[in-house]
Amino acid sequence: MSLTPSDPAAAGELLRSQRDGAVLHLRLNRPAKRNAVNDGLIECLDRAFARLAKDVGCVVVSGEGTHFCAGLDLSELAERSVYEGVMHSRMWHAALDRIQYARVPVVAVLHGAVIGGGLEIASAAHLRVAERSAYYGLPEGQRGLFVGGGGSVRIPRLMGVARMTDMMLTGRVFDADEGQQAGLTNYLVDNGTGLEKGMALAHRICGNAPLSNFAVIQALPRISELAPSEGLFMESLVAAIAQGDPVAKERMRAFLDGKAAKVARS
Repeated sequence: MSLTPSDPAAAGELLRSQRDGAVLHLRLNRPAKRNAVNDGLIECLDRAFARLAKDVGCVVVSGEGTHFCAGLDLSELAERSVYEGVMHSRMWHAALDRIQYARVPVVAVLHGAVIGGGLEIASAAHLRVAERSAYYGLPEGQRGLFVGGGGSVRIPRLMGVARMTDMMLTGRVFDADEGQQAGLTNYLVDNGTGLEKGMALAHRICGNAPLSNFAVIQALPRISELAPSEGLFMESLVAAIAQGDPVAKERMRAFLDGKAAKVARS
């Protein structure tokens, strides 16, 4: 895997940005703070996803050092009024919406601490690869806080309300195996191999038709929230749009002509 630096000014020192072909790799870069998130890092993430180059087909997000992200940097937590607190939360919502509703799929590679805001960032990605060192916690309840970066919406969709409630009320920490079983992650790999797996998945995703990728990450979560009749109608519209795309027609012709691989277990 050969990574070449992207525009360093676009991300700044808090967020390293590298390209490997059509894959953009963004790395949280505050290792001395276990990649705890301050306002500057959130703003870097927001800018990076707002300015994705047209030739980017997938994004991988990981953390520098021995942890993915230990959550909100409490040392920078200022005394805020209720209004200021709402606005700060909404800043996180806007940035993480950039990830969830990005133009292309996003793969998060997790290791070490995936705590609080770190789990909120991970839950905004479309796929999550965890190394066995990963562990998950939501300590806001013990600190007199409440999740404010979209976690109350995104995390229950992965692991359920009951499990999230347990984590927040009791401070329970899930290890990598428990996180995988609970649905927090899609893939569990050995330590030191997460980025390799994440990049491999990202390159495989880049091989799909761009419109198909877009439909999966944009339409599928919305359809799942609709009543069945509305969801089925939306599915018909998206399916018709996707199959009408010239790239889709070319790929179908290749399959029918025996030039495309059939589905097989790898």
